[in-house]
Amino acid sequence: MCSATTRAGRQKRLAQRAAKPVVDPCPPGQTGGTYKPLRDDELQSIYDTALKLLVNLGLGEVPERLRIDLLAAGAKDGAPGRITFPPRLVEEAINQAPTSFVLHGRDAARSITVGDEAVHFGTGGAAVQTLDLDSRLYRPSTLQDLHDFTRLQDTLPNISWYTRCCVATDIADSFDLDVNTVYALLKNTTKPTATSFTLAGHVAPIVEMLDIAAGGAGEFAKRPFMKAHISPIISPMRFGEDAVDVVYECIAHNIPMSCITAAQAGATAPATMAGFLAQSLAETLASLVMVHAIQPGYPMIFSNWPLVIDLRTGAFAGGSGETAVLNAASAQLSNWLGLVSGVACSMTDAKAIDAQYGAEKGLTSMAAALAGGNLIYESSGMTASLLGVSFEAFILDDEMHSNTYRALRGIEVSTDNIGYDAILEAVLGDGHFLGSAQTLAAMERDYFYPTHADREQPRTWAENGAKDAWSVANEHVRAVLSTHKPAYLSPDQQREIKARFNILLD
Repeated sequence: MCSATTRAGRQKRLAQRAAKPVVDPCPPGQTGGTYKPLRDDELQSIYDTALKLLVNLGLGEVPERLRIDLLAAGAKDGAPGRITFPPRLVEEAINQAPTSFVLHGRDAARSITVGDEAVHFGTGGAAVQTLDLDSRLYRPSTLQDLHDFTRLQDTLPNISWYTRCCVATDIADSFDLDVNTVYALLKNTTKPTATSFTLAGHVAPIVEMLDIAAGGAGEFAKRPFMKAHISPIISPMRFGEDAVDVVYECIAHNIPMSCITAAQAGATAPATMAGFLAQSLAETLASLVMVHAIQPGYPMIFSNWPLVIDLRTGAFAGGSGETAVLNAASAQLSNWLGLVSGVACSMTDAKAIDAQYGAEKGLTSMAAALAGGNLIYESSGMTASLLGVSFEAFILDDEMHSNTYRALRGIEVSTDNIGYDAILEAVLGDGHFLGSAQTLAAMERDYFYPTHADREQPRTWAENGAKDAWSVANEHVRAVLSTHKPAYLSPDQQREIKARFNILLD
């Protein structure tokens, strides 16, 4: 019979094993860049073609204010309604763009530096459906879901920044939607965050809310802890006026931006991968030139997101091998140009938390990370080809990211860790390495121990209820949501925000 002392000792050991080690073997920000799907000459060819598209074809549907600024910066009038970009202007924009910058968290300890070949996983998406914790079926996403997703991810160490992952479909008014989305982020996390603005007119009043959270009028702009997701280019090769207006407002209020190109192979961009990359690169470079023309050197995430459709049906194929290689190539191109890169991976087409889910997420996220994508969007929680989002997926994806970071970290080779003397000692002594000083040191320094992946024997697994990953993650989610109720806004801040805005859920 097991004594109380034995049980207490075992529980203590299990708790110690579950806790983060003193030295984290796989923290965010590991270096990528070893996977290079494109040769140097292929990179140059794609870039040269992008420049040809920009100088000969250019962009259409240019808003007049932007047209004036682009012409002043060195762009040229092209065919009727289009504006072209000389290579000199494009290269000037690239050279003046920052190679790295800080994404601030409201808690400074949670800020991250993005750029070079450091890899960070985060969120994205605008899912309109949530995989319900009880029914395991999809239903419309709500504002309550957004609050819950935000406080759940607040506990997950491998989500380096948080973009709202779902749309609160229970809010009809677009201004109320933008306001309540930002409020959910402010109330439930102090990580770097991101949101989107439906209209340019929503930016200034929401900055007033951000100022309240930052400590007073004008404080947010001094240290902006929220960036904007904007898609100012509509494929193929034209501007979107509403999004361009948002760009101007964000720059006016010192809000960092991810300017996102999301062309679809075979639909809004060529089906050939090389042609796709050339057009998509040209479009994202056009966003960079736009920002450069408004304010040179302004921090912009170069978010070139290649998306793929199933050419037989037109359905989005977010978990495909083509998505993996195209986003890896996009990261490689951005790194080659010295720009802070954003790509999109882990967008499984699976609806359930099943084998398809795991295979597609593992394949696409690893490819983007190995290629050195600085910010890997959509990488946590997304399901059903971005139409859905899952609480359980957040938990399982976070553990997947630890394994990916461990793979990126690679193998350190030194006299000490090769351990010639330790091998001699083990072979000539006990005949094994269990319990040796070298093994104990490596145990915490070099190895990641999962919380949710099951490594028990089949008999033990069966005795513990024969749970699959979905069930284990579901239990974890329920535990977090029942206990983690952060109060990142003070009572005074909440009262001031509620007095000025229509806050629909608290």
